[in-house]
Amino acid sequence: MYKGKTILAVITARGGSKGLPNKNLLLLAGRPLVAWSVLQAKASRYVDRVIFSSEDARLIKAAKAAGADVPFVRPKELAQDSTPGMLPFLHAITAIPEKYDYVMLLQPTSPLREPEDIDACIRLCMASGAPACVSVKEVSDNPYWTYRLGASGRLRSTMGCRKTIERRQDLPKVYALNGSIYIAEREHVLRKKTFITPRTAGYVMPEERSADIDTAIDFKLVELLLKEKRRGGER
Repeated sequence: MYKGKTILAVITARGGSKGLPNKNLLLLAGRPLVAWSVLQAKASRYVDRVIFSSEDARLIKAAKAAGADVPFVRPKELAQDSTPGMLPFLHAITAIPEKYDYVMLLQPTSPLREPEDIDACIRLCMASGAPACVSVKEVSDNPYWTYRLGASGRLRSTMGCRKTIERRQDLPKVYALNGSIYIAEREHVLRKKTFITPRTAGYVMPEERSADIDTAIDFKLVELLLKEKRRGGER
């Protein structure tokens, strides 16, 4: 609870994964990938409850072992390749009888977030007065330096710039979703069916905590980052 508001964290994962088979069960530094998000949510100072949504018995077992509450088994029709990402989350927050003031989505493919990132995102959401807040990172490939090919292969600025910005220092800062943390007022997200609206606030996370695992290369990179982190004595 924070400022008298109750907060539910939802972690969603399905058994099928084509890009990296069984990725949510892969051992990362000795833990199943899905366990990292559960433990981070449980270490939050403000999250009141952590629930896990999946149709896969092995994932459910791993999430329970890490301390998540599993109040239901996700319907298989909400665990297909074609299932929009928001549907399992919306199902989860309405499948339980309790109505929390704020609901949070944590994706297991973002294992490098810290509990403090979760708490800082919560604080920012409430302090800003925004109905929702999502984590973002500064993009390295700035879109002001990107182009499309126009007629006869001529370069055309993606951003519609008439004059090229020559120095990186002069580029406007641009951010992208990093897929790590999404939080919103429960009624707001049920009404909008999305976290992203013109009123959504952005919580900026550094690149080193923004990795999103989708491929085997992503997984190896995260393993290396964790090893470096441990060598540095942070954990």
